[in-house]
Amino acid sequence: MAAPKKVSIVIPTLNEERDLPELMASLAAQTFRDFEIIVGDAGSKDKTREIAEKNGARVVQGGMPGVGRNRGAAVAVGEYLFFFDADVVLPEDFLAKAVKEMDENFIDLATCAFYPLSDLRLDKILFAFANLTVRMNANTNPRAAGFCIFITKRLFDRVGGFDETLRLAEDHDLVDRAAKFRPLHVLKSTSLKVSVRRLAKEGRFSLIQKYFQVEM
Repeated sequence: MAAPKKVSIVIPTLNEERDLPELMASLAAQTFRDFEIIVGDAGSKDKTREIAEKNGARVVQGGMPGVGRNRGAAVAVGEYLFFFDADVVLPEDFLAKAVKEMDENFIDLATCAFYPLSDLRLDKILFAFANLTVRMNANTNPRAAGFCIFITKRLFDRVGGFDETLRLAEDHDLVDRAAKFRPLHVLKSTSLKVSVRRLAKEGRFSLIQKYFQVEM
């Protein structure tokens, strides 16, 4: 059996050879080292698995994002589960600050502010609005994006992980169920950056409309 870790980082993937190296590089640069990396891969046809393994990650069979996250969590040995997506980039002190804040404040469920890997003013405005929405609703309508959910393994197991029957907003659903036991916190000590590929692929206003419909 693998030795316990403080943090298990779980990343669902499908053909992520373009973005995954940057996340792996930012993990390699972390000042906090007591973590493992688990990739739940949904059958990538590119070099995703090769990149993951080359960077010390354990690769398990995944599926839809919720499935990949659950399969990763099932083999995790960390006290905390940190869920990221492949297109996230972390500052080098991210894990150190996040773990310290969660430990000192007895936090079981958290997210953090996130900013776009983009210089486009519209993207910065959209992300600022998303961050404001998360903070304002943390106590009344808790939500967190799947690429930045931090949760103790005991709480994750208690709520049964992600609902694999959901094809959309499985991240919000997990946080909503977990927050019935422990409140959602927005970490004050750190933040991360994420690509705007979802905005580019689906169109910025189309994506906004889709998430609005989800909330309704």
